[in-house]
Amino acid sequence: MSVRMELEVFNYAFVRNALTGSVLACVVCAMIGTYIVTRRLVFISGGVTHASFGGIGIGLYAGVSPLLCAAVFSVLSSCCVNWLSRREQVREDSAIAMLWTFGMAVGIFFSYLTPGYIPDLSVYLFGNILMITGGDLVMLLCVAVSVFLFFLFNLNRIISVSFDRDFASVSGVNVVFIEYAMAILTSVSIVACLRLVGIVLVMSLLTIPQMTASLFTVSYRRIMLLSFVFALAGCMGGLILSFKCNVPSGASIIFVLIGIYVVLKGVTKIKDRSRTIKSV
Repeated sequence: MSVRMELEVFNYAFVRNALTGSVLACVVCAMIGTYIVTRRLVFISGGVTHASFGGIGIGLYAGVSPLLCAAVFSVLSSCCVNWLSRREQVREDSAIAMLWTFGMAVGIFFSYLTPGYIPDLSVYLFGNILMITGGDLVMLLCVAVSVFLFFLFNLNRIISVSFDRDFASVSGVNVVFIEYAMAILTSVSIVACLRLVGIVLVMSLLTIPQMTASLFTVSYRRIMLLSFVFALAGCMGGLILSFKCNVPSGASIIFVLIGIYVVLKGVTKIKDRSRTIKSV
């Protein structure tokens, strides 16, 4: 009887939306996150993530879609970081810190000026996968298809730029195009995932599955595949934990992802030690 009651949960639209959103977000994060981790751009992704709050504040103030404004603001921020570091000789970390704080300040400023009722900002800060709507799913689907197609036609170039951009440039790869395209896709992907885990935690979904995958392989393609598996396991486990314990889904997903990494890291260490002892 209990199993039947648990299966009946899937009759609810918000549960089906959460599961569909998890799969789409994991597809996006597996590809984008592998690029971010390989290029060591985690700090940039964090800056863009927090800068997106400026777009959310502007959207609330203007009465338009906060996620759409966040996407535009994030894209402009990531392109601005690339432009400042290339043309103005500004240190990349300094440019990121400036845009990070500027975006948060803009978001707080316009949220305060928004007349009337202000929606619960914690949804954007911490996420709630159970509140994903049909419109959010359409956005995630469009982003997932765009990212997949770009990787499908440019995977070798992306891998080359990820590991050695100077060698890629000498080899004839249009490094500037790849970097700007990936900056835009990263920004849009981050915004598309805000409903799942929020601004504060979205970096984890883009990095922890890749860290876990790298415990087992160094192949770029295999890391992407395993990242999808671990990210999906984290989302499903987080949903179950959230449902059973009545706790926020965004934080639950991150707890499960970290738990998977810690357990598998421990398993690999034990295996390495046993191999060392046998070899001795």
